[in-house]
Amino acid sequence: MRRLAVGLLAVAVLAAGVFAADLRRAHDAASLVLQAVDSRGAAYDPGEWKDTVFVLAIGSDERVGLDGARADALHVIGMNPRLRRATIINIPRDTWVEIPGHGQGRVNEAYRYGGAQLQAETVRRLTGAPISFTLTTTFDGVVAMVDRMGGLEVDIPFPMDDRNSGAAFHQGRQRMTGTQVLAFSRNRYIPDGDIRRTANQGQVLIHALEHLRRGGTSGTEVLRSLDVLYRNVRAEGVKPTDLYRLGRAALRIEPANVRNYTIPVTIGFRGSQSVVFVRQPAAARLFEDFVDDAVLSAH
Repeated sequence: MRRLAVGLLAVAVLAAGVFAADLRRAHDAASLVLQAVDSRGAAYDPGEWKDTVFVLAIGSDERVGLDGARADALHVIGMNPRLRRATIINIPRDTWVEIPGHGQGRVNEAYRYGGAQLQAETVRRLTGAPISFTLTTTFDGVVAMVDRMGGLEVDIPFPMDDRNSGAAFHQGRQRMTGTQVLAFSRNRYIPDGDIRRTANQGQVLIHALEHLRRGGTSGTEVLRSLDVLYRNVRAEGVKPTDLYRLGRAALRIEPANVRNYTIPVTIGFRGSQSVVFVRQPAAARLFEDFVDDAVLSAH
């Protein structure tokens, strides 16, 4: 009877979250569920997520004193739950693209013009990926999430010492605070500059998956992860219950089965602006390989 009551409470609370005005309010629902479920995490089961899904993860540079936020990080995450594989497609922020309704510009400017919705549409037109929803966080959000996770182990590919981002690290795997992860993710004064930086950001996502899997994959642990997400991420176009199902599916994927791939680009100029151009036909082949099932078979 206790487990039945707990289960009914969990369902009721999460159902209320579905109708919340936004996911920050739904966070309260997740917190109540965490108090209700038993230690085995058996209280709530909304079913399996089985379909291939594409999500746009956005790292916004919005902060106090900044006039007009842009997308500092852009990653299309494709997940195939049936195959238990996933791919992260990294898009350098200076990629020159067509922005719907605003002509040509750097891809990250779409966020300034129309927020996550226009950013998703711009990336959708570039890649062909049917993006289902967006997840947006900020610099402060990254710091808070990593710190709430107790830090994150990150593999540093080479020594870094950059005053601009604050990235000062020796080569090798090391445990980082939220502030250090942000510095690593923002450092572009490295070989290949922003192209390598966006790949490093994708690698941080994989390290986060490693960390969460070590913490457990039960229903309770998924809810704990979502609680951190609700506090620091704006999710648009997805219900809290679907986020739970997606989170559980993601935690079943081995990090070794997640590909981290940056789109092929070349560095150049548009007028006086330093930008990167999508390199064709290599990019078209990559997108075709990616979009059919979220798995890279020929790359």
